[in-house]
Amino acid sequence: MADLRAALTTACAAVAILAAIPATARADDARDDWQWGLTIYAWLPSLTGDTSFPSSPSGGEGGGSSIDVTGSDILNALNFTFMGMLDVRKGRWGLVTDVNYIDLGGSKSNTRKLNVGGHELPASVTAKASLDVTGWVWTTAGTYRVVDEPGYSLDVLAGARLLDLSETLKWHLDGDISSLPLPGRDGHSDVSDNLWDGIIGVKGRATFGSGRTWFAPYYLDIGAGDSDLTMQAMAGVGYAFHWGEVTTVWRYLDYDLGSNSPVQSLTLSGPAIGATFRF
Repeated sequence: MADLRAALTTACAAVAILAAIPATARADDARDDWQWGLTIYAWLPSLTGDTSFPSSPSGGEGGGSSIDVTGSDILNALNFTFMGMLDVRKGRWGLVTDVNYIDLGGSKSNTRKLNVGGHELPASVTAKASLDVTGWVWTTAGTYRVVDEPGYSLDVLAGARLLDLSETLKWHLDGDISSLPLPGRDGHSDVSDNLWDGIIGVKGRATFGSGRTWFAPYYLDIGAGDSDLTMQAMAGVGYAFHWGEVTTVWRYLDYDLGSNSPVQSLTLSGPAIGATFRF
């Protein structure tokens, strides 16, 4: 893991990245006045990840072995999501902060996609399970523009990311459960994580088309801290108007939290569309 982290960190310093944080890139336009951009996004991610829930009977405490579940096996609905981004630049220096709230939920009947104490459910047992996932992802970083050409810009960045995640699993088992180390047929359990990680990365955009009104934003960061490894990437296409831009990107966010964490891994990926207002 250490070698992988070092390799990715080195690559991060040289790879071009994302963002719907475009600033009109011209070498003679590195003005010293303040430039602001406010982006409002709708992000529609799918979620995969492994979580280990301590088993508890409904209305009770304690229990038997843990129940492990992969989010994509149950989740089928995005209840609510919000993405907002603010970027500020003065000359070559800047600051970007990005806040996301995600609420996903779903249920599945007659499933065997639960793992109890490291073992799959017996053939005679099926489950009805519901899973709810809510969380905040907040990324904030300082930026420095190292390339500022008419058709291309590149910023390096360094900062931190917060993941505040809560998951709730409810289950009901049908069949012969005598071989399972569980306190009963029904149960519910909650887990949560609050993680801070330092990040480094790059972001920018390339412009093209008549009048350079079309552009391709890109972003990549990588980091570690409370998590073993976290990485975020975005890329897409946008169009600039006199008031700002409209951008469509594919966004990918990944966490490796380790086997000792209740939330062992988490991946969010999917399309996002938004508008950036510049003033």
